[in-house]
Amino acid sequence: MARVISIFNQKGGVGKTTTAMNLAAYLAIAGKRTLLIDFDPQFNATVGFGVVHQPDETIYHALFMGAPLERVVKRTFLTNLECIPASQDLAGALVELVSVENREQYLRTFVRPLRERYDFIFVDMGPSLNLLTVNGLIASDEVIIPIQCEYYSLEGLSQILSTLDLIRKNVGHPLKITGALLTMYDKREKLGREVAREVRRRFPYHVFDIEIPRSVSLAEAPSFQKPVLLYAPQSPGALAYERLAAEVIARDPNSAVERPATVPTSFGEPDVPLERPIDPEPFHEHIEPFTEQAPEATPDLPVSGLVGPEEGDDAEVPKQDDLSTEFER
Repeated sequence: MARVISIFNQKGGVGKTTTAMNLAAYLAIAGKRTLLIDFDPQFNATVGFGVVHQPDETIYHALFMGAPLERVVKRTFLTNLECIPASQDLAGALVELVSVENREQYLRTFVRPLRERYDFIFVDMGPSLNLLTVNGLIASDEVIIPIQCEYYSLEGLSQILSTLDLIRKNVGHPLKITGALLTMYDKREKLGREVAREVRRRFPYHVFDIEIPRSVSLAEAPSFQKPVLLYAPQSPGALAYERLAAEVIARDPNSAVERPATVPTSFGEPDVPLERPIDPEPFHEHIEPFTEQAPEATPDLPVSGLVGPEEGDDAEVPKQDDLSTEFER
């Protein structure tokens, strides 16, 4: 039975697609049968893997046009890795889902027969909160939250937890938070270190041990339509995702089930148990403000080799005529 994991963050540019592609790739070479569902109307994962498909062979046509699985599931460079591509047609699903019954269950119904064929199914979702996002979360058993090591990511972290809380309560879906993943980490930056420290100290669920560093190879690999393990396998970004894949495999799914806590989860209601209590204060308030230090004053340097007399010195400043006469000699 496959573990269905969505890569979710309402903020854009935090590394969701990069994580979905490279984590799926490393699980595939580890011998795990893996499927990546591109559920983002921007279809970046489809382009990044170089998936070749006909216009009517996408997740949109499988959900709403009845396209068979054999047509929409596409092979990739890796033996154990397959992908269901997306296209901009998926944006039209937002309009079509408004008036249908069980609109939040469409992707879950589609994924159900695929569970026996794979060990892992990843859902790469877009940077928004709409019916597509709700479909992706309800179709999943677990969620991984990429968190960019910058200030704005902390701003939206509490909102992400509230969104997942609403999915649990209103839909009754027992979604598990597998963990938070720190991305675009640069240990040379003070702000990045502060953000990583606060997330590890205050995030109420598991935080993966590995941080994904800023890496040129991770940015370049999609332009060659390859995951980073086929583009630059010894780069820091590739080695980080290799460790992340080992961590995901080693982590027992049952350990992602939350343990009861004695304080509220989100800022109010205590009925969602936590791995550890959440601090009710916003995350970003614990980041020390960065203040630039004024540069040290440098002594005035002499101009053109002429140094005037010091204070209290009786020496006279040479006149221009005297300098000219001396020069002529």
